[in-house]
Amino acid sequence: MTDKARYRLHGRTARMMATQHVQHAPEGYVVTIQAPTRSLEQNALLWARLTTLSEQVKWDGETLTPEEWKGLLTACLRKQKIVRGIEGGLVFLPLRTSKMDKYEFADLLTLMEAFAAERGVTFNDQVPPVSIAEYRK
Repeated sequence: MTDKARYRLHGRTARMMATQHVQHAPEGYVVTIQAPTRSLEQNALLWARLTTLSEQVKWDGETLTPEEWKGLLTACLRKQKIVRGIEGGLVFLPLRTSKMDKYEFADLLTLMEAFAAERGVTFNDQVPPVSIAEYRK
């Protein structure tokens, strides 16, 4: 038996295989069931839009990098959790997008769209024909 197995629960066969694997797992093994993580399409859309924000929006008079925008927006999604820095100042505690499920990631994309719309940002990326709401499925 391998140390790790992952099953995407699509249909009866996948569920049966996962059940069989659980039944034959050694004592002490751990089973986790979780929502699917972000898709590659969602991640690509995120970085395209973060890049556009870095090109079109100044924040407090400064140009932010895509990574900095990601930190700012994910902190906002978490309701702006900010702590005192070790050497002074304030530090945002952003969410790690790699740990987000696809539903929370869709919320982040929706937040970005609202933020951009308020500031007249035009996204240059090619959005797939499905809306962001479709990513919630």
